[in-house]
Amino acid sequence: MMKDFQVVIIEDEKPAARLLARRLDRFGFSDITLLHSVAQGKAWLASNAEPDLIFMDIQLSDGLSFEILEEYPISSKLIFTTAYNEFALKAFKHNSIDYLLKPIVDEELEFAIQKFQKNHQVNSNLDVQQLRSMLLGEESKYKARFNVRVGQQIKIISVNDIACVYSENKGTYLFSKQGDCHLLDYSLDRMEELLDPKLFYRINRGHIIALESISSIVIHSNSRLKVLIKDFQSDACIVSRERVVDFKNWLE
Repeated sequence: MMKDFQVVIIEDEKPAARLLARRLDRFGFSDITLLHSVAQGKAWLASNAEPDLIFMDIQLSDGLSFEILEEYPISSKLIFTTAYNEFALKAFKHNSIDYLLKPIVDEELEFAIQKFQKNHQVNSNLDVQQLRSMLLGEESKYKARFNVRVGQQIKIISVNDIACVYSENKGTYLFSKQGDCHLLDYSLDRMEELLDPKLFYRINRGHIIALESISSIVIHSNSRLKVLIKDFQSDACIVSRERVVDFKNWLE
């Protein structure tokens, strides 16, 4: 049961809002408020404490729901709902844990609620890894440059020039922002340890991507995300399902 969580639904189609409320009630939510416009959202947040979770349609009758967040930068967890996916990247920059395309199917709704529960539990605990880094000064272990072999020469590549690192045919490769590909002497696991996690994220077993190299993010099947990197031709840059929440937190 999740009766202790306060939920707000911001949806301009009142029948859709009531339907979502009934579906959430079946999942155990009991404290649910329905709002139907940007104006109502702003007015409610101006006079109430932040809720635990907001289901927010993006395109409302009087504007985009992002206008609410720009005026009230809340810490509530957000699940965006929309019939379109062109707002996905902008949504991830807010405190969102999921992005559901209409019509919302029960399986995707249940998965989003599970992510909310897990996210709530994680945020309730101390970030041990962050504390360890501060106490031990572990940031010094991250490399600033890598040596790669180009023919008979050794080339130095700054981490600032790395677009992504990936594994293929038992080798580990660096793809630069200049569009060059170089074989590395390290495994992908070792590269994950050597790259600053503030700047690089391992989205799946075979790819580590640089934050500054992301050109766009699109919704993929089964609640996964596909990351597009400029000039990098690959269909394998898919954020694995179990990493989606952490990946979106990393983007913030």
